[in-house]
Parts: sequence; C-alpha cells; structure tokens
Amino acid sequence: MKKISILGSTGSIGTQTLEVIRNNPDYFKVIAISGNNNTDLLLQQIEEFKPKYVAVFDEKNAKEVRDKTSSSKVKILHGIEGLNEISVLDEVDILVTSVVGNIGLLPTLKAIKANKTIALANKETLVTGGELVMREAEKNDVKIIPVDSEHGAIFQCLQGYNMKEVNKVILTASGGPFRGMDKERLMDITAEDALKHPTWSMGRKISIDSATLMNKGLEVIEAKWLFGLELEQIDVVIHPQSIIHSMVEFLDGSILAQLSTPDMKLPIQYALTYPNRIESKTKGLDFGEFDKLTFEKPDRLTFPCLDLAFEALRVGGTMPAILNAANEELVLQFLSKKIGFYDIPDRIEKVMNYYKVIKNPNINDIIEADRMTREYINKSF
Repeated sequence: MKKISILGSTGSIGTQTLEVIRNNPDYFKVIAISGNNNTDLLLQQIEEFKPKYVAVFDEKNAKEVRDKTSSSKVKILHGIEGLNEISVLDEVDILVTSVVGNIGLLPTLKAIKANKTIALANKETLVTGGELVMREAEKNDVKIIPVDSEHGAIFQCLQGYNMKEVNKVILTASGGPFRGMDKERLMDITAEDALKHPTWSMGRKISIDSATLMNKGLEVIEAKWLFGLELEQIDVVIHPQSIIHSMVEFLDGSILAQLSTPDMKLPIQYALTYPNRIESKTKGLDFGEFDKLTFEKPDRLTFPCLDLAFEALRVGGTMPAILNAANEELVLQFLSKKIGFYDIPDRIEKVMNYYKVIKNPNINDIIEADRMTREYINKSF
C-alpha cells in the first residue's frame, strides 16, 4: 500500500486524485492533504479519508477547519510551513503536487531532498525552477512522474527507450474553446466564454490558460526540464478530439503515441501506481465511435501566448518565472473582469521586456523574480 500526501486536495486534480484513491482502497492510504479557501470540501475530505495531517494555507481558514473538525487525531497546520511539513513526512511515499501556481516550488524541492517520489501536476514548479528541481531530483535519485495528460503520455511512450534515441516530442492541444476563431472575434469575449473547455474538466485558471494557449506554452517549458530536451525538440499540434495525448518521434522516424479517453484520472492513477498498472473504472476507447482524428498547426498569431512561452524558454534564467507570475496575475484580473482577453498576452510581453534576466538563478532569485513581477503587474496595470 502506497502512502500519499496531496498538496491541493480541493482543486480539480486533487479531487480526482482522491477519487482514484477512493476507487482503490487496497492500494493507497491518504496521510496528508492541503487546501485553502474551500474549507467545506476540505472538512468533507477529512471526514472521509481521515488523514493524520491537514495543511491550510490561510491561518484564519486553518482555525476554522481546526474548530469544525470532529476528529481530535488530525493535526491542522497552516502557511507555507504547513505545506512543507506535509511534503516531507517520514511515512509518506508519494507527494502529489496539485496546487496551482508557484507556491508548489518550495514544498516540492523539500520533498525531493527527503527522497519522496513526486507525482507532479503543478507545472509551475518546473516552469519557474526546472533546472534546480531536476538537478535535486538527480542528486537524490528521486522519480518525478508527470500527472499532466500530455507529459504523462510522453513519459509512458519513453518507457524502455533512451533519450538519445528521441528526435522530438509532440505535445497535443485541444485548441481550447476558441479554436478556429480569428483575433477580431475574440476581442470582446468574456471569462465565462473562456471557461467552457470543449473536452477537459479543469480548474478556472488552467481553463483560461487553455483558451489563450498559455497552458501549452507552460507545458513546453515543463517538457524541456522533465525530459532533458532542447527547444527545437519540442513541437505542438492541435488535436481537437483529445484522444492522442502526446507523441514521441524517434531518430528512425517512428512515432509512438499514447491514446485514451480524455479523463485525468488515468494519468493520475498511472503516476500513483508506476511502474505497475491496475484496473481503472475509466471507460476505454471504442474506435468505432470515431470517424476521424484530426490535426492542425496552432494559430500563433491569434494565440500569441504560445510564442511568448517559447521565447521565455529560449531566454532562460528567470524569464520563465517572470512569464509565469505575470500570467497568473493577469488571468486573475481577467477572471475578475478587470481586463480583456488580449490584455493577457500584451501585458505579459511588456513585463518580459521590462525586467533584466538573471541567467543562472538560485531559489531566492526565482522567488524574487516572481514577487517583483506580481508587484509590477498590480501597480502598473
């Protein structure tokens, strides 16, 4: 039985992780969970899964959870210290990092140093600190298993192969809710429109990132560090049916692809059971239901966030952290109806041009770049 700690148990990936655990009680045991604002759901999770530890980022919310928890056996923690503590518990085998944003970086690094296997759903960890994280993972002989459907697909296609045999990886994208629309049609779209993803059930922030194609851009950066790739070895293709989750092209021209129904519980379960597989309740593919699978190039003019991410990766250093922080803050502003859809890429580009990049950053440089970018966004726009 694998013992699990989950950062972000009340979010989309966190709740689906708990569903996988609920469906496989003989394989997994929840030791710790974390949440923040959704205290009602967190209390329900405490009641059902009976974790020994719960971390709540906000201290006031932590007090509410502590006061309302019926069990006296659970230890309630708060702040970044709480997240760090549940990431390094001796009895935990796997840390699932499913918080949204750069807050996942420090707990993940601490978990790696404590020799925990990482089931990584928090892409910002590698976007902002990829070189540091992968260096620590190699140093401590720690497995980082991707939970994202795209990176999980590449990870599965690479089993049994050497990276020297790989020509490139091909990340697939659904195209989001605005695929095929031109820039003029998108000038006045709303957050509500952007949240209507055609194939995946995701959180609000990731849904907006999917609509702008920034989500795919962040995945490009993540893929570079996860698999040790050069920029020219990463390609993106639009695949609206979301059946092929990504592909690997080898030196001989052969391509391996991972296919399944678009259900995040599959890559989550594989990350938890790796290197083994167990039965899943997810419906398998019936190819008789599909008359075709289609592919097209991404529209980089209509969705400039993709190229901004490629540029951040090309520049390197603290630039991906600047890109990520700017995007997070601007997506929040868009969701709050303070800015328009195209204000997101326009203002990200302005911020990227504003800051001087530190080429070989340490953890403090990355945290400071993140802080300064958020401060600049909120003061300047």
